[in-house]
Amino acid sequence: MGAGGASAVPRRALSPRRALALAALAGLAGAAGHVPVALPVLALPGLALTIWLVATAPDARAALWRGWAAGCAYFAGTLFWIVEPFMVDLARHGWMAPFALVGMAGGMAMFWGAAAWIAHRLGTGQASRALAMALTLTLAGILRAYVLTGFPWALPAYVWTETPVIQLTAYAGVHGVGLVTLLAVALPAAAGWSRRGGAAAGLALAVLGAAWAAGTVRLAERAPATQTQVRLVQPNAAQHLKWRRDMIPVFFDRALDLTAAPSDTPPDVVIWPETAMPWLLNGAEPAIEEMRAAAGAAPALIFGAQRRSDAGYHNSLAVIAEGAAPSALYDKHHLVPFGEYLPFDSQLAKLGLYGIASRVGGGYVPGPGPELLEIPGLGRVLPLICYEAVFPQDVFGAPDRPDVLVHITNDAWFGRVAGPYQHLAQSRVRAIEQGLPMLRAANTGVSAVIDAHGRVTAALPLGEAGHLDARLPGRLAPTPYSRWPDWPVLAVLLAGLAGLGARRRRAVLD
Repeated sequence: MGAGGASAVPRRALSPRRALALAALAGLAGAAGHVPVALPVLALPGLALTIWLVATAPDARAALWRGWAAGCAYFAGTLFWIVEPFMVDLARHGWMAPFALVGMAGGMAMFWGAAAWIAHRLGTGQASRALAMALTLTLAGILRAYVLTGFPWALPAYVWTETPVIQLTAYAGVHGVGLVTLLAVALPAAAGWSRRGGAAAGLALAVLGAAWAAGTVRLAERAPATQTQVRLVQPNAAQHLKWRRDMIPVFFDRALDLTAAPSDTPPDVVIWPETAMPWLLNGAEPAIEEMRAAAGAAPALIFGAQRRSDAGYHNSLAVIAEGAAPSALYDKHHLVPFGEYLPFDSQLAKLGLYGIASRVGGGYVPGPGPELLEIPGLGRVLPLICYEAVFPQDVFGAPDRPDVLVHITNDAWFGRVAGPYQHLAQSRVRAIEQGLPMLRAANTGVSAVIDAHGRVTAALPLGEAGHLDARLPGRLAPTPYSRWPDWPVLAVLLAGLAGLGARRRRAVLD
């Protein structure tokens, strides 16, 4: 019997090549849990197999490579859409596409490899190594949200976005739900093929079943309603055409027509997507007057635009209430590296390299951070521009609790297969975590009204131009997660890892 009570798997049960191949298959199965496939029934065994392979590795180095191989396949399977931005200007950026996918998948997989190495070093047997892997993989996800500005895409918790289980993010956030998921699948991985394997699998199913039931109960809560009528405008400007001089007026006029379309219930607020204003905000008064006229009696018009300040150029959200001058402004603060700006930009600019998504030389400069805007018809609004909606910390970092989240984005960069749907799924989880409704205006879709339980109450399909008129859902009471963010999860992780470390030291001394 191995330490921890599970029967040890012979070290030569798997050759190194077969172990790596099996790890890659496990990673692909884990990726199948994310939208648009959304099959947790495949993802959970994939995650369990990954943990088992790490727990039964002959040494820490083999565990590292198994974790890395599983992570490489997992991130390649979820992030394959990352090539799409490089295809917009094929002649200029197309050559970068394969390097971007390989680099992103391999780079993200390093977090899994490091988690596997540490887990194997901490554990004293199969069971303790499986437990350690659940803890270190969760910690790796938290680090991915912060290291090098962060990229917390495809976290394990997101395999639950189409199920009631995702409701538990209101209590523990994505990292907490990810920890519960990984601990559950680690139970059968810890037991392996021992007599207790069946009992461990049954316990794992019981834990996940309880989570499903708790989420179902929360979904049954009655959500409040408001009388605020909103209009989301989706111009559907294809990215390869969006900035062509002959197409700029076409898309702008389309947005004006959609804004001015008649309605039985006039909107209280109209929202355009990210960079929907095709000119710099500075000196764009004639265009703003047209926009204001199209919005009619609506108290506020919200839109995305680029603007220039003394610090440089910004990717901004502007609010027009009266006249042609913005009544409120928000500058995106969490910029996309290599998209909206380049590290060492002054040196790279000499080579003619700029951020892919930036329309200004040298890229954008960040704003000061999360801000609340007081907007007529909506109250206190927390604006999020594109990428910012995937970061829980960009929401709980607001100076106070908002009434509504407003997310403007240009998902035309992400293609039409997986990227836009994954982005929408993560946006929905931000609403659940905070118990707040979200209004999401996307250039090519999916534009959506999302209630405080993360349910899409109205939407415009991907790849279609149109406007969406809907009632703004109300907000819920502050959630536990909105009060304590990730501190409880971090405390559990640190306590668990410290306990395993102490057990390891005792085993060495014995």
